[in-house]
Amino acid sequence: MNLSIQISDILNLFPEAIVSGNCSIDLIQGLANLKDAREGDLSFLGNLKYKSQVKDCKASIILLPTDYQGSPSIHQVYLKVPNPSLGLARICEFIDQKISTPVKPGVHPTAFVEADATISPSATIGAFSYVGNKANIGPYAKIGTHCHIGSHTEIGENSILYPGVKLLARCKIGEMVVLNAGVVVGSEGFGFDQDGEEHKKIPHLGLVVIEDRVEIGANTCIDRARFEETRIGTGTKLDNLVQIGHNVKIGKNCLIVSQVGISGSVVMEDDVVVGGQAGFAGHLKIGKGAKIAGQAGITKDVKPGEFLKGNPALPFQTAQRIAILQRKLPDLFNRFAQEKAKE
Repeated sequence: MNLSIQISDILNLFPEAIVSGNCSIDLIQGLANLKDAREGDLSFLGNLKYKSQVKDCKASIILLPTDYQGSPSIHQVYLKVPNPSLGLARICEFIDQKISTPVKPGVHPTAFVEADATISPSATIGAFSYVGNKANIGPYAKIGTHCHIGSHTEIGENSILYPGVKLLARCKIGEMVVLNAGVVVGSEGFGFDQDGEEHKKIPHLGLVVIEDRVEIGANTCIDRARFEETRIGTGTKLDNLVQIGHNVKIGKNCLIVSQVGISGSVVMEDDVVVGGQAGFAGHLKIGKGAKIAGQAGITKDVKPGEFLKGNPALPFQTAQRIAILQRKLPDLFNRFAQEKAKE
């Protein structure tokens, strides 16, 4: 990427850093990995498996862990910080603020706002968006283009809805929430009863509550409750293409990776981490701090702190041992056949 960022501005972001070396230039013009970086770029060591690439890196500035041993080459600066990955995030946030086009508060002329909706004067409503009856848009909220804000929906201060987000009726969105493009919140839950002839639809009359500082990835869907609420706790982060069923309760600071499916009425406590494509049966309780490996199938309650893998899920170490033994099965059967042939 092409940038034009003063090196002095970057150094000012890290007053706690250990700085060694000197640059022969004043501007950083790009971000690059250690292998591909050139003079004028900034790079970083975020994963120690790439440590050997640092000595040959051509970047003008390299973010490194504080315990890294080595000296910069001529016209190069080492910027040593406790966590280079978080350091890079700080730099990217700074760059994003510089290159982003300021958005003026107000309602775009092509947006449609119902007469009894309430919109803060500092909020922004993008082109072709709709704001429904008795909706309430808080201060500095940013609603992108082609968004739908349903009736009686609340959006808190400094929350951001990217283009194409759909919030149906009775959703409550907290402060500093980020909903990426295509997110659907408050869609009707998947609930049917059989009457002997057909699947009878169950109306879903509840709501969805998304607490503060939640971030939700593109095209994720969160169903409204049959009654009461579906809730996503403060600080939780959902990746793209996640499905959250009706009446699910997700705690604080959880991480849920792409393509996870969570069936109705699951209760997930705080600090749970779920790998991609894991699936959860309904009405389960997932204990605080549990870790679920990718593609795991969860059919029973999970104890706090437990680490599960596989389908059906087993304790991680047990699942690892089984996987190792499975790889040995062909040799075992060959040996068995050879012994059988000798008889």
